[in-house]
Amino acid sequence: MTGDRVMGESIMGPTVEIVLFVFMIGLAFYIASLRSLFAAAMLFGIFSLLSAGALTMMDAVDVAFTEAAVGAGISTVLILGALGLTTSVETRPIHHRFTAKLVVTATGLMLAYGTLDMPAYGDPDAPINKHVAPHYLYDSETEIGIPNVVTSVLASYRGYDTYGETTVVLTAAVGAILLLGGGVARRRRETGSSE
Repeated sequence: MTGDRVMGESIMGPTVEIVLFVFMIGLAFYIASLRSLFAAAMLFGIFSLLSAGALTMMDAVDVAFTEAAVGAGISTVLILGALGLTTSVETRPIHHRFTAKLVVTATGLMLAYGTLDMPAYGDPDAPINKHVAPHYLYDSETEIGIPNVVTSVLASYRGYDTYGETTVVLTAAVGAILLLGGGVARRRRETGSSE
């Protein structure tokens, strides 16, 4: 009974990941073809939730939580706020975007080629599982004094990186607030001057 359950789980996990990735790819192509910016904003939120689900399936729950909060939550709200200050339909470009499509396709192919050299997902013989991960798991409590390994990695081992990420998020939030606030102030001036 236990062996059947383990086999079912080992088949079900990759199947769900593949289904999520197929949905994400299809959704990305559909979003790229849309002209309605409101629909694109809503579908970006759904894409973020699918991506959070895929990250959860890959046991990266902390990253999945961040993706759900920032990608599906804050980003969607900011995009909708920006749409409130502009039109909700994208204007058609007057020039052909063949060069842009070529650059994007070439970049995607190079990135896909770069992944061929990576170790298999979950490979216990991967370099990260031989050197870095055991050090963090076994030595972080004595070196840092924090029993939670994730906290010790984020707050100490890569503390400067976390500080930089926090600064980037804060800068983006301040920039979005200034942009949205500027539009509201401009609209108030225009309404006040017309009366």
